[in-house]
Amino acid sequence: MKIELYYYDQCPFCQIVLRTIKMLHLENKIELKNTLKNPEYRDHHIKITKRSTVPCLYIDGNPLFESADISKWLEDHAEKIRSENGN
Repeated sequence: MKIELYYYDQCPFCQIVLRTIKMLHLENKIELKNTLKNPEYRDHHIKITKRSTVPCLYIDGNPLFESADISKWLEDHAEKIRSENGN
């Protein structure tokens, strides 16, 4: 399962998701893509979703928006993420 989080540090909703990732010990399982530091990430995200909104969690290429929905999905799938993505 390929999981990527499109985010930027100053976004309070992104911080909620980043805290969830840390709480669930998924830091090494999810690829973080900072859209402010890397314009290629931002451009790709806009091309796929037609939006620049973050946070956005891509699960095998499928975008999921809203920090509460992302955090819930991560909590519900943490065990599977850990086992499929090593450890």
